[in-house]
Amino acid sequence: MIGTNEAVLYVGKARSLKKRVSSYLNASRLPVRLQRMIALTREMEFIGTHTEAEALLLESNLIKKLKPRYNILLRDDKSFPYILIREDHDFPQILKHRGARKIKGMYYGPFAGAGDVNRTIAILQRAFLLRNCTDSYFAQRERPCLQYHIKRCTAPCVGKVDKTAYAEQARGAQDFMNGKSRVVQERMRKAMEEASSNMAYEAAASFRDRIKALAAIQSRQDINMNVGNADVIALYRDKGTICVQVFFFRAGQNFGNRSYFPRHDTEDTSEEVMAAFLAQFYQNKPIPKKIMVSHVMKEQEWLEEAMTSQADHRVQILAPQRGQKRRIVDFALQNAQAALARHLAMNAGQEKLLKGVAALFNMEDQPKRNEVYDNSHISGTNMVGAMIVAGPDGFQKNAYRVFNIKQAVASDDYGMMREVLIRRFKRALKDEGGVAGESWPDLLLIDGGAGQLSAALEALHECGVANDVTVVGIAKGPERNAGREKFFMPGQEMFQLPVNDPVLHFLQRLRDEAHRFAIGAHRVRRTKKIITSPLDEVSGIGAKRKKALLLHFGSAKAVAAAGLEDLEKVEGISHSVAQKIYDHFHG
Repeated sequence: MIGTNEAVLYVGKARSLKKRVSSYLNASRLPVRLQRMIALTREMEFIGTHTEAEALLLESNLIKKLKPRYNILLRDDKSFPYILIREDHDFPQILKHRGARKIKGMYYGPFAGAGDVNRTIAILQRAFLLRNCTDSYFAQRERPCLQYHIKRCTAPCVGKVDKTAYAEQARGAQDFMNGKSRVVQERMRKAMEEASSNMAYEAAASFRDRIKALAAIQSRQDINMNVGNADVIALYRDKGTICVQVFFFRAGQNFGNRSYFPRHDTEDTSEEVMAAFLAQFYQNKPIPKKIMVSHVMKEQEWLEEAMTSQADHRVQILAPQRGQKRRIVDFALQNAQAALARHLAMNAGQEKLLKGVAALFNMEDQPKRNEVYDNSHISGTNMVGAMIVAGPDGFQKNAYRVFNIKQAVASDDYGMMREVLIRRFKRALKDEGGVAGESWPDLLLIDGGAGQLSAALEALHECGVANDVTVVGIAKGPERNAGREKFFMPGQEMFQLPVNDPVLHFLQRLRDEAHRFAIGAHRVRRTKKIITSPLDEVSGIGAKRKKALLLHFGSAKAVAAAGLEDLEKVEGISHSVAQKIYDHFHG
């Protein structure tokens, strides 16, 4: 269903589209939410699929891509980290990995977060003494590093262990991550006893410490999980908000959990939310053979069929009602309840602060979208503008934007602010057809004083939106002391807030986040410029020709100063290419 300006309002599926659309014709019998949706609908688009499973996959794909306002939406789309034990080196490295699996090796996961991976890698290093250094660092070592001295590595880089013994260490780690923990511990116990009987007490103590490290991983498990490889997903609902808790169990071990708070309408049932969550969650994630859920869903067969086609193995969705599997689901449900309580408490505090912001800046309603702007540069070089976004749910990092300054004069902070805001709002007006949408801000917070505020107002007047948004400048206090910030608003005198005011602390956090993000973007641009060569800007010059030019002339500066005949003397540089290089540097 499509509204004005081609904004997608809703994506739905049905076995009979005619019956589904007909159900919307008698609007008086529909819930208020659907009545609003139908009133906004200007056109409809239909897509036919071969099976219900294909329809479900297409629906979840379109929802994640288009983010329709009337659909249940999973907003968090982060990838999960894995542990990788490489197999492309004589002495395998253990490391944290995200993204495509291009490196040859064994991947273990997913883990719920980087913290879970880091803790597990630290314990695996203590237990199996595998290196975590890069290949270049490994090749350059002449003596053991600190990891060897704190008994986290056997120093294969300097020959303290041979390939066979190190391969045994790597095999032990792989066996443990594959769920053969008892076999590994028994192997180590026998080795410890053998070393002790041979009076090799130092070696025996080493095996004892490694066994303790393995026991530490197992003692961290919150519940005895005899479920193999499975995801456990539990949904808890309270006060119109839903928390979905996901636990990852692999080889009988708990690889951590993560909480999600999907966007939904109060009229959506828990079963509908669970089905929509599953369809969207596994769009870009590996699907285990078994998924245990807290709610029975009408679309369970469709989901199983769709996921099986995605995963290339049979996927089973279970809603256990009794026994050990139900206890594991209840365990996840308890965690969902606790996470939702924390989320609601945090949101209550956030809502109170936003009400305080609305009262402070004379706004009719509390702001739902706050945009904060800052600039960063060093003496006018590598100038960037940054925008961060915050709302009732905290910082919305997927909405952050970086603007590479192209027109403003070096070190002209006012010109930089004008350029950033003009680009931001002209783009928004173009995308939204001149109508304020969900990405339209309620409050603009400008890092700076009266000058920056004036530049921001000029930009908004130029775009014709000066009356559509509240604009405030926040300047650092005397000697840049936090707590003495000055606030500037159009048509008002400068004012300050008490040092212990919670609203002041909230606005400081927003300003500091924008400052952090702007500096980070500037550093990225500066670093990129440092490592690039002027030759990279010459079209038609690839890595091979660039290398030939640098070997011949010694530097990019010398290439830029070279004459046409000198350039033609370089191997692989024809007359036409030499002319192109010469013209690039000499106009």
